[in-house]
Amino acid sequence: MGGHGSDRGQGEGQLRPDRQAEIEAAARALAAGQLVLLPTETVYGLGADAANPAAVAAIFDAKGRPRFNPLIAHVADLETAARLAVFDDRALALARAFWPGPLTLVAPIRDADAVCDLARAGLDTVAIRVPSHPLSRAVLAAFGGPVVAPSANRSGRPSPTTYADALGETGDRCAVTLDGGPCEVGLESTVVAVLDGPPRLLRPGAVTRVQLEAVVGPLAEAQDDAKRSPGRMALHYAPDAPVRINAVAPEPGEAFLAFGPWPAGEGVFNLSPTGSLSEAAANLFSFLRAADRIRPLGIAVAAIPHEGLGEAINDRLRRAAGFVG
Repeated sequence: MGGHGSDRGQGEGQLRPDRQAEIEAAARALAAGQLVLLPTETVYGLGADAANPAAVAAIFDAKGRPRFNPLIAHVADLETAARLAVFDDRALALARAFWPGPLTLVAPIRDADAVCDLARAGLDTVAIRVPSHPLSRAVLAAFGGPVVAPSANRSGRPSPTTYADALGETGDRCAVTLDGGPCEVGLESTVVAVLDGPPRLLRPGAVTRVQLEAVVGPLAEAQDDAKRSPGRMALHYAPDAPVRINAVAPEPGEAFLAFGPWPAGEGVFNLSPTGSLSEAAANLFSFLRAADRIRPLGIAVAAIPHEGLGEAINDRLRRAAGFVG
């Protein structure tokens, strides 16, 4: 079942009335243990009932995802999140500052039945967030429980940020597919662990280190707790062509992801001609896909400033190139 147009950029409560039937169909499919293609502001997700181990297993099967990689539970609001996880004052401060939005918090599990063991990769913690896309929030509210929704790509592939790309990756495994327009952020969420000790940045994303530290103070770096976050494998977000980062210029046969002023030409995909990190983040995965579709010998990527959103962009690029970062 496909969507009918886009509600991108519309606020909560502003979804078009003709989408209600789709929302209800998606909620019914989730309750029946089926998969749903779900738009969020970050990337498109492959959604399933977080409490249903068989439904969660179907996500792993559709993605070819390693079983040890935990999934993020998406909920409609902070009140629901607090019933699933133990939030201390720091977690509450972060949630109130950045939810709904592209921040995932890793906290001790409170209700282990609501987010099954398979979804948590056997851990005693849960990764949880409240997305801001109005269509996903409407589905979550209608369903009434947590929905795990990893990016709707096959495992290791670039995350889909358009409905067409998501549909082409895993849409055939879904009972309902919802078109929410192009993803506004275009990078997966920032992941912060709020456990014992100082909060730890497990995965950089659209909510930057500076923004986080303005709320909770200095962040510690991920150590052995990195396994609590999705997206921590070394080779991740990878197209078929090999990726070469921090390139000054493309080599013969390479596609080139430029950043800043660069001449247009065949095989050139400019993440942001003006040098905007926000624009580059929104374009990253779709341009990796577009470059890969021309079957180059490789994909060279220009250097991206390692500040603000650049930290998250470089994290994804290192993983696309096969580097641990």
